[in-house]
Formats: sequence, C-alpha cells, structure tokens
Amino acid sequence: MNTESLDVLFSARNLQEIFPPERTNAFFEALLGDAEEGAYDIRLNYLGSDKRTISLELQLKERPGHCLACNLTQGLPTVFSRHPVINIAGIVKDIDKLLAGRARCVDWSLGYTKQNSRNIHSIPLTITLEKS
Repeated sequence: MNTESLDVLFSARNLQEIFPPERTNAFFEALLGDAEEGAYDIRLNYLGSDKRTISLELQLKERPGHCLACNLTQGLPTVFSRHPVINIAGIVKDIDKLLAGRARCVDWSLGYTKQNSRNIHSIPLTITLEKS
C-alpha cells in the first residue's frame, strides 16, 4: 500500500467525517451531564503508516477558560477504549471502509497519554492491517 495515497486518504477532512467535532460535546454530555464542563476538544489526526499499521492519535486540545493540565488525562485511554460515544471500534470500522479493500483493519490499540504541551495532549491509536 502506497503511503502517499494514504496521506490523501487520511486527509483532515476525511478524519473529521469519521470523528466529527460534535462528538466531543456528546462525550462530555454523557460523561459530565454538560458539554460546557469539558476541558478539551478531541480531534483525530493521521500520523503515518507502514505496511502493517496505521498510526493516528486522538488529540486533546484545551478549551479556552479551562485547564487541560489540571485534568486527569492519563486514564483516558482506558475510558476511550470502552466509551460508546468515542467508539474506537466504530472509528476503526470507518477506517476499514475508507481503505476500500486495499487492506483490512484486523486489530487496534490505544497507547498511553502523551503531554505534547501544556495545552495539547494526545492518545496514540495504532491500527493493525492485513493485506486483502
């Protein structure tokens, strides 16, 4: 599978369709009862790929007037892996559809939360591929 074609396939626009911005508010509504209480916005980013994996991340960007560093983001991979609004399995299924038979998603895993800066944290999402 050509990595250049994957760069186009995993454009910001396509990833926003897979994980729309409204999902962040839905997550905080379900978790806290009020979307305005959420300290960050969640965005899906493409990092790269090789023949066997696709590397993405769930980027957490601090919302104005909130403190991302003050929140407990270290436990989020466990929460995100099971939360029905975040729906990692659904994200992987949508990515599998996007691949359109070039390869097949066979497994996924979330890594540990990384603190990229005080205002941005990220959670790696690795998808294991199998050639079709």
